[in-house]
Amino acid sequence: MARKLFGTDGVRGRANTPPMTAEIAMRLGAAAGRYFRRDGSAAHRVVIGKDTRLSGYMFENALTAGFTSTGMNVLLLGPVPTPAVGLLVSSMRADVGVMISASHNAHEDNGIKFFGPDGFKLSDEAETEIEAIMASDITLAAAGNIGRAKRIDDGLFRYVERVKSTLGTLTLDGLKVVIDCANGAAYRAAPQVLWELGAEVIEVGVSPNGTNINLECGSTSTGQAAAKVRETGADVGICLDGDADRIMILDETGQVADGDQIMGLFAARWAGEGRLQGGALVATVMSNLGLERYLQGQGIGLHRTSVGDRYVVEAMREGGFNLGGEQSGHIVMTDYATTGDGLLAGLQFLAAMKRSGKSASELRKVFEPVPQLLQNVRFDAGAVPLEVASVKEAIADAEARLNGHGRLLIRKSGTEPLIRVMAECEDEGLLKQVVGDVVTAVEAA
Repeated sequence: MARKLFGTDGVRGRANTPPMTAEIAMRLGAAAGRYFRRDGSAAHRVVIGKDTRLSGYMFENALTAGFTSTGMNVLLLGPVPTPAVGLLVSSMRADVGVMISASHNAHEDNGIKFFGPDGFKLSDEAETEIEAIMASDITLAAAGNIGRAKRIDDGLFRYVERVKSTLGTLTLDGLKVVIDCANGAAYRAAPQVLWELGAEVIEVGVSPNGTNINLECGSTSTGQAAAKVRETGADVGICLDGDADRIMILDETGQVADGDQIMGLFAARWAGEGRLQGGALVATVMSNLGLERYLQGQGIGLHRTSVGDRYVVEAMREGGFNLGGEQSGHIVMTDYATTGDGLLAGLQFLAAMKRSGKSASELRKVFEPVPQLLQNVRFDAGAVPLEVASVKEAIADAEARLNGHGRLLIRKSGTEPLIRVMAECEDEGLLKQVVGDVVTAVEAA
């Protein structure tokens, strides 16, 4: 059975438009509840977290209704980072965790991500089974076995203490840090962690109102935080996205280090300390060729996966690696967490500053990236532009022109109705030409 609801990162779409309606969310919760209650026993529980989107209230209630209708007890965490759900589903002995978030998307979108009892995101196979249950007659619990729901207060505290513990005895005394929480899920946790570890904290994006998540702030819009870094003379800036599983680092001049630079820094330092398991980093096909060349020079391998942090994590678990991520800022460190955690990654960067005595600008750029150009083309529902003959011809021509000079990657987004056209090439003129030609063909189709 082909998956229809689930993309590369759960179910996602515009709120109040299929598949992100309250009705579908309630049925999805019931199907997931039935999937995790297949043994028929009583003591089953689910933890549900969310970010700060207005529609989060609606989906929280809809999912709660679905889960409790199949006998699952629901623990509501309120606004917490996505990695907090991964942590708490395991530490609280829950059967399943749910995060209601559309990550870096605008507030109009929302999404539903599932975590299994081990704290890792569900596999494609599990999601396919849940979809199959949705399409059938879902067996509901008897009246006396309907689940209970309650809001818990210590979930955020547990996460904060876990994140702080990853630095051991190291403190952040003497560091002035700008933290941009994107008006999202980490608006309470991130400033608290940094302050309690000793940093001087300057807050940006910590006033969520339901509609300003990721709005001109956060990891996808770093300008506001960069200006604040320069204005206040901060040592470093940390920009998270709406659910805090992504990060961008800003040095003291406001220059950005993306996920590739951060992963390169961590991989080299961990290898030098003898703690890089498997002697390799796991990254996606989107990561820059410059990162690959840098790692080779350090004697470190690079394993590439499909786009999506879940595929990075799957490869890490299968190969026994403990460091991976994406250029977009997902940094996965399985020594500490089961999924990407922007705040954890930020702490590791600050730890590198403290231990090395180097500034953020000295650490933020460990390799020279190969010129890379990414353009997105939005398409209408039901359209299949990559199957059009003229588009196939344009892609084949672009690949031929780049042969020996660079690489081309064309893919359909798993979270938005976009075709992503990305190329890398040392010749920037050729780079712009081939991407422009492919984009033009896709737009015409």
